[in-house]
Amino acid sequence: MHSPHDPYVRVRGAREHNLQDVNVDIPRDTLTVFTGVSGSGKSSLAFGTIYAEAQRRYFESVAPYARRLIHQVGAPAVGEITGLPPAVSLEQRRSAPGARSSVGTVTTLSNSLRMLFSRAGDYPAGAERLDSDAFSPNTAAGACPECHGLGRIHRTDEELLVPDPSLSIREGAIAAWPGAWQGKNLRDVLDTLGYDVDRPWRELEAKDREWILFTDEQPVVTVHPVRDAGRIQRPYQGTYMSARRYVLHTFADTKSRTLRAKAERFLTGVPCPVCGGSRLRPEAMAVTFAGRTIAELAALPLSALAEVLAGAGAGGEETARVLTGDLLARIGTVTELGLGYLSLDRTAPTLSSGELQRLRLATQLRSGLFGVVYVLDEPSAGLHPADTESLLGVLGRLKETGNSVFVVEHQMDVVRRADWLVDVGPLAGEHGGRVLHSGPPEGLAEVPESATRRFLFPEDGRGPAPVREPRTPSGWIRLSGVERHNVRGVDAAFPLGVFTAVTGVSGSGKSTLVGQVLAGVLADREAGEEAAGEGERFCASATGLEAVDRLVQVDQKPIGRTPRSNLATYTGLFDTVRKLFARTETARERGYTAGRFSFNVSGGRCETCQGEGFVSVELLFLPSTYAPCPDCHGARYNPETLEVTLRGLTVAHVLDLTVESAADFFSGTPAAERALTTLLDVGLGYLRLGQPATELSGGEAQRIKLASELQRTRRGHTLYLLDEPTTGLHPADVEVLMRQLHGLVDAHDTVVVVEHDMAVVAGADHVIDMGPGGGDRGGRVVVTGTPQEVARSAESRTAPYLAKALGR
Repeated sequence: MHSPHDPYVRVRGAREHNLQDVNVDIPRDTLTVFTGVSGSGKSSLAFGTIYAEAQRRYFESVAPYARRLIHQVGAPAVGEITGLPPAVSLEQRRSAPGARSSVGTVTTLSNSLRMLFSRAGDYPAGAERLDSDAFSPNTAAGACPECHGLGRIHRTDEELLVPDPSLSIREGAIAAWPGAWQGKNLRDVLDTLGYDVDRPWRELEAKDREWILFTDEQPVVTVHPVRDAGRIQRPYQGTYMSARRYVLHTFADTKSRTLRAKAERFLTGVPCPVCGGSRLRPEAMAVTFAGRTIAELAALPLSALAEVLAGAGAGGEETARVLTGDLLARIGTVTELGLGYLSLDRTAPTLSSGELQRLRLATQLRSGLFGVVYVLDEPSAGLHPADTESLLGVLGRLKETGNSVFVVEHQMDVVRRADWLVDVGPLAGEHGGRVLHSGPPEGLAEVPESATRRFLFPEDGRGPAPVREPRTPSGWIRLSGVERHNVRGVDAAFPLGVFTAVTGVSGSGKSTLVGQVLAGVLADREAGEEAAGEGERFCASATGLEAVDRLVQVDQKPIGRTPRSNLATYTGLFDTVRKLFARTETARERGYTAGRFSFNVSGGRCETCQGEGFVSVELLFLPSTYAPCPDCHGARYNPETLEVTLRGLTVAHVLDLTVESAADFFSGTPAAERALTTLLDVGLGYLRLGQPATELSGGEAQRIKLASELQRTRRGHTLYLLDEPTTGLHPADVEVLMRQLHGLVDAHDTVVVVEHDMAVVAGADHVIDMGPGGGDRGGRVVVTGTPQEVARSAESRTAPYLAKALGR
């Protein structure tokens, strides 16, 4: 029996995912780092076991209602954990926050700023003092009534709704209308109302065209459908809805992403004419602080906002001093984490998962909790090496205030600063799941089977990587006069036929230049002249585009938002698997087609969870979570479907195979082999075929997308754009991925990566360094050239770290 004051968290018999009956003791009040290759089991130990058990114990202490729900969620597969304090998890959530969520709402800094305006703002003479809610665009009291607090309104016009006026209504002139029966119904209703649906649109009278497209009336008429031979169609009551009303209604209310995207094509977003994009009512915009409205302050980068508040609060009255003091202290934590370039009104969906996690970390630091275990998921993800130092300072402060900090991490500079290191491995999936070392970091030098060891101690016989002779470009894409976000009037040149790394601190403009402008001009050219012209709008001119036949942009967005989407469905591999099952003797006898083995349609799937394998458990006062289906226990299929086997495995068993095991199982099936080989080549052999998209990291999602592209037949010169492809990767996995990317360049394609990993940058042919700072202190090209040339730049913040990676 361990003492209640045991200074260790002791885990016994952990079997979650691939963990092999793990026993480990971790000291409390330390910075403990969990390392290991991707899929080794480190997250299963830190999040799936330690944090999950702390969460379960918390639920056990609350109301019986919550306890009943948590039994649905299930307990982690572990024998026993002792000495475990309450835990706070800061994961890199894959779910996208809502459009109304912003930097201000995530950090709660907006609340404090609203309070400052409410209590200490300068009001017009005779104006009534406003409550703080009146300064929020997310409340009825504050939101502009015209745009409902969104700052933009969506409009449409005849040109958008009817792109080809030579067509008649029956021929589909009103392109915005729905297809199938719904569209036929609207045409029949118009016909019944007496409008000519067979004349070309341009020949209709202007007042008729106006009414058909824009009326707010919704007349109901009795429609007598034209009888088809052999079909009896009875009269029915049909309601008319104008094209504008249909588009706006669909855009606002549909749950279908496809329908929403279609509706958006017929709309233009313009700043709200009433609030001018400020999102607030006029009475709130009449109040100022330091001579500025709340919208003006919320639009400033946090570092600039701090300067304004410091100047205004210094000589003001007591209320203003107290409120600005609190705001400045909280902004200080955010800027310390390298996020001073963000503004309070920056919407959360435009933030990377690393930025979101660091914002939540800054909020936790101000919460004043102690005696807690913080479990963090790669807090250095998306961080320039220059910002890692400040991150370590914040983690150190969390520890000093009496907390334990458990971090899953791949960045060796963070690992070296740990008090305790838990290395899991040696490899991924079934070849991992063991604790190879638990102790001070220097002890890992004695563990030869650890994949982490050679990167943590590079001096042990592993000198700097040999300098590679840079490849010679086959041409150049030149962008001039780039204007987007903080990138102002910039000229940039990207060499073709080589590997280019774009570097710079967070917020320096890398993703804007590459992911929006370069990708935009290439996409515009592919789409032709009639395209929206996203890239062209942000760039004065672009030359050299004709040398590129195809653009492949690979980002870190999830490959799906629910457990229904997975690796097998995304890569197309599952189509092959279903056809193989449909050809088995049992399936043919029963008349089962390939559709029977899809979990997305009724027939073969479990109807309780509708083929998801999970049911959503609503926790009311906490975020909802997914629990295994009580009927199929995660198998996704009904019992009859699971009676069909392929070489001894059911379709549920096949989905449970790792990519590595599946490659052996489907050996000799070319269609399956091609997909599986490319997944193995990008280092994803440890993932299960049916692993839900919700469980995948941003880096894993990006490599799945890359693998999907690599299995296609290549045509012409392809330009690959990747956004931090090494995020979430152990250095050993980075080597595997880089072999693939350099292989693409050797096959005469072009690769451009936005990257913070200096080992990757050191191996590039060409480097474009943005900066020098973030936000309004960045946005220009600081230096370009070979890695050696960039490493010598005195102005570049990347140079010293690149020089170190080059072994200079």
